[in-house]
Amino acid sequence: MMKTLKFTLIVLIISFTFTSCIVEDTRSDFYDNGVDNGMSLDGLLQSKDLWYINSNQTYGSGDVRFLSLAFTLSFKHGNLYANNNLVDIGSVGNGLGDQIGYYNTNGTILEIDHDLDGAIDLEVIQTSNNRIKLKSLHQNVTYQLTGYNVNEFDFDAVFYDNIEFFLQEYIAWEKTATIGGTTNPFDNENFLAFVPEDRNSFLSSQDEVGTNVDNIYWDFTGSYEVFDVQDYDDIKIIDLNYDNGDTEEFELTINNDGKITLYHYDSDTSYEFEGLDQIIYKKQALSKEVKKEPRKRFKVTRSVKTLRTKTHKTSNR
Repeated sequence: MMKTLKFTLIVLIISFTFTSCIVEDTRSDFYDNGVDNGMSLDGLLQSKDLWYINSNQTYGSGDVRFLSLAFTLSFKHGNLYANNNLVDIGSVGNGLGDQIGYYNTNGTILEIDHDLDGAIDLEVIQTSNNRIKLKSLHQNVTYQLTGYNVNEFDFDAVFYDNIEFFLQEYIAWEKTATIGGTTNPFDNENFLAFVPEDRNSFLSSQDEVGTNVDNIYWDFTGSYEVFDVQDYDDIKIIDLNYDNGDTEEFELTINNDGKITLYHYDSDTSYEFEGLDQIIYKKQALSKEVKKEPRKRFKVTRSVKTLRTKTHKTSNR
């Protein structure tokens, strides 16, 4: 009788201990990869104002459209925000961007209710106190994000790191000034467009300044490449490679979110261009009239050049 009672007591103790372990393992605290921050997934997401999507670190063959479009995400009390545009980044939504949907958390799963794309489930993997991965449960792709507070986030650095996308955020760029220099063929080109549907294609037009953007005839096509400049973060060099074999090299500076200056090395001429008809990607994506896929970010790898001139204009952005 004593042996039976003792055995029963041992079984009860083991059962209670095992049950306690199960309860502890399924709590909502978000721990992964050895990172123990003692907070829930929602607490982790809200602990940073902005989560910057490192597009160059994305891996996998799949695609989650809203993640491929955004520069940053923000999670605030069930509301999901994104900066999809570089123009005015830092000022829209007090730095958070536009609301693009809602979210909920369930253990380590982030449940998205996107305004356009509907329900999307992502597994969240924390890799450090301010770094996470978002792994699609249905697409073969993982995105890597770094968290920041607004007051420490360098919006200008994001702007210049993604300058190719800024150039694509206007339907066209119109020449507004020609300063100095010697006569050259580019004097006659009054409109440029950097095509968002193709990573590095541009268009050029000799139509008169003031032509309605919908009526522009594009005289030239080609490809372009942006280069980093040694010792300068806020100046770029851009090569326009025309399909007819010509190449024009310019020093590119950003005057503000709607105006750029192209300094033409060979003729010592500065050209100012202003953006026409900004493409606001959230509105474009939600418009029933738009049939094209919204632009998506791609991995950017740049070569480095040195300035060819000793004097140059610096960015006023």
